[in-house]
Amino acid sequence: MSVNFKNSETKDNLMRAFAGESQARNRYMFAADEAKKQKLPVIEAIFTYTANQEQEHAEIFYRHLKELSGDTIHIDGGYPIDISEDISKLLRMAQHNEYEEHDDVYKNFADKAKEEGFLQVESSFRLIAEIEKVHGDRFGRFAEYLEQNKLFVSDVKTGWFCLNCGYIYEGTKAPESCPVCHHDQGYFIRFELSPYESEATRA
Repeated sequence: MSVNFKNSETKDNLMRAFAGESQARNRYMFAADEAKKQKLPVIEAIFTYTANQEQEHAEIFYRHLKELSGDTIHIDGGYPIDISEDISKLLRMAQHNEYEEHDDVYKNFADKAKEEGFLQVESSFRLIAEIEKVHGDRFGRFAEYLEQNKLFVSDVKTGWFCLNCGYIYEGTKAPESCPVCHHDQGYFIRFELSPYESEATRA
């Protein structure tokens, strides 16, 4: 069916999504600050990296509302309070929220957009939902490393990449400090998980 956008449920869902993504961005920046305090720059980087993507999602949803510029949209919604000094818990809470967006929220928003005839909006919801699954997987992976005390230790020899200077160390444990830039162990990440790198580039 075709629905007038101004009277649609889709425009409300877009504003809910915009609010949710905006809040997620801020929650992740707060979590990044906590990780920084605890001298875990690699976790800080994970939260910041994801926060920047959430900001982009918010902008995509907001742009869909352009024709209503000047209006005010009143929405209801529930949003999480994720405050903790436990970094693993912050990662797990973020994982839960990202999976909820993927499994439930954005799927339902996409279905409603399709029903109301807003196919570009439907596409945005479905594509961003898949990205949220990647976010959830990422948060879960690093939570598991922390919970198993394996953030800087591996069962097998692997590469460790310094996020500060790019030095790569081979071993089962990241160095206590980088021999090149002397930043501490908290800057090291498994090479295969470092941005823009892959095992194939290590030769």
